[in-house]
Amino acid sequence: MSTSNPIRIMSVDDHPLIRQGIAGLVSLQADLLLVAEASTGREAIQLFRAHRPDITLMDIQMPEMSGLDAISAILSEFVDARIIVLTTYSGDVQALRAMQAGARAYLLKDTLHRELLETIRAVYKGKKTLSPEVSFQLAEHVADDPLTPAEVRVLQLIAAGQANKEIANELSLSEETVKGQVRNILSKLGVKDRTHAAMVGLKRGIIEF
Repeated sequence: MSTSNPIRIMSVDDHPLIRQGIAGLVSLQADLLLVAEASTGREAIQLFRAHRPDITLMDIQMPEMSGLDAISAILSEFVDARIIVLTTYSGDVQALRAMQAGARAYLLKDTLHRELLETIRAVYKGKKTLSPEVSFQLAEHVADDPLTPAEVRVLQLIAAGQANKEIANELSLSEETVKGQVRNILSKLGVKDRTHAAMVGLKRGIIEF
């Protein structure tokens, strides 16, 4: 690729050190150019409109507006936007949400030095890609029975330390209904207790902190 027509990149992350690391990697490549940096999802939308980058590197977990919401907002205006998710979360559910939202690639931040530059160029050429670890997670759980939205709400409250009676009160349900949902959650996640269920839910991206 001609260096006179580099791939224009926008970096979106609320951690300055991550943005600095990306800027450092990109600056060493003659065919890549960092044109904008954002620290929130809302800022990302505004800067995308202003710069129309070829590739957007998007964090998922950000204050005010999540990366997933920012992806959806950008793609609703710019259907050809090519967005790569960069995250610390390898969870299959989180990755699936990102790809369904329209992301072209899903990379873990601890693999950036190995995979970022190659992924930027691949996505620019129209390809989709996942980190090997994420691909393994998706394959491992592809046949799983997913939690219902109601079960996800209960699992979120379990992770927050609430007992069945407290969950029942908060969700205006009977305690027996909550107990039934907890049994379903344990069975679907393949775990034996509530603590393990919460840990698996967070690891897979089913629930968030």
